[in-house]
Amino acid sequence: MKRARVIYNPTSGKEQTKKHLPYILDRLENEGYEASAHMTKREGGARDEARRAGESGFDVVVAAGGDGTIFEVINGLAELKRRPKLGIIPAGTTNDLARALGLHRNDIESVCDVICSNHSQPIDIGKVNDQYFINIAAGGKLTELTYDTPSKLKTMLGQFAYYVKGFEKLRFLKPKYARIEYDGKLFEGEIMMFLISNTNSVGGFEKLVPNAQFNDGMFDMIVIKKTNIPELIRIGSQALNGEHLHHDKIMYMQANRIKIDVEEDMELNLDGEYGGVLPAEFVNLHHHLHMFCP
Repeated sequence: MKRARVIYNPTSGKEQTKKHLPYILDRLENEGYEASAHMTKREGGARDEARRAGESGFDVVVAAGGDGTIFEVINGLAELKRRPKLGIIPAGTTNDLARALGLHRNDIESVCDVICSNHSQPIDIGKVNDQYFINIAAGGKLTELTYDTPSKLKTMLGQFAYYVKGFEKLRFLKPKYARIEYDGKLFEGEIMMFLISNTNSVGGFEKLVPNAQFNDGMFDMIVIKKTNIPELIRIGSQALNGEHLHHDKIMYMQANRIKIDVEEDMELNLDGEYGGVLPAEFVNLHHHLHMFCP
């Protein structure tokens, strides 16, 4: 009999995942799976359980929670020789991966329909140093928002919490000298931030990197060069409509392998989680996982 393991964050989505768990397990059982669940209790718990489930021969691992839960599950599965198929049940603040895949957060029935349909397709993931990401890698003060915003504030305000925190960080923004190598090309100069995306949904915005695809073997990278705060805000407003890519302070490219170093410390954001500091090398692992998709 096929086996499925649901790894869920009990606090995600105002505890909606925990509420829906019996329904999720029942749907999997009706589809012929021997279904079980694991509730995360600590940081790194989803990663460790995903690795254990893969090593124990589970056919399917379902990550139920926000982008942070999915990030941990990806890191638990990525280095296994035999990797289970991956399903996701989005229950976070932004749910970027779910948006990119066309999954509807507030409809648990349709999300379970996708997993139980058994339709999967290969998906790329990124490797950076000794970690993995499936959606974005980014650097710069504004990219620290997702892991620097208190969870209680996100629960109360949702995505608006990031805007509140973002205005706080504007006064700390300053350019840093960077060296960026990408597929044999080189950029050197002062930058405000960079973003390397594997999907077309970043921070809830689907026009920031509109051409990004999760299975083409390429990253889409945006670099904001040195500029002032009013111009940075103007670029941000243009990004809402996808009009920013032609701005003279924006550098946009596609690449399979990227190396980035900066003269001063710059923290790394991986799928909304703290990922250490630069320097780093980013490598696209083409079709590394199979994921249930609409």
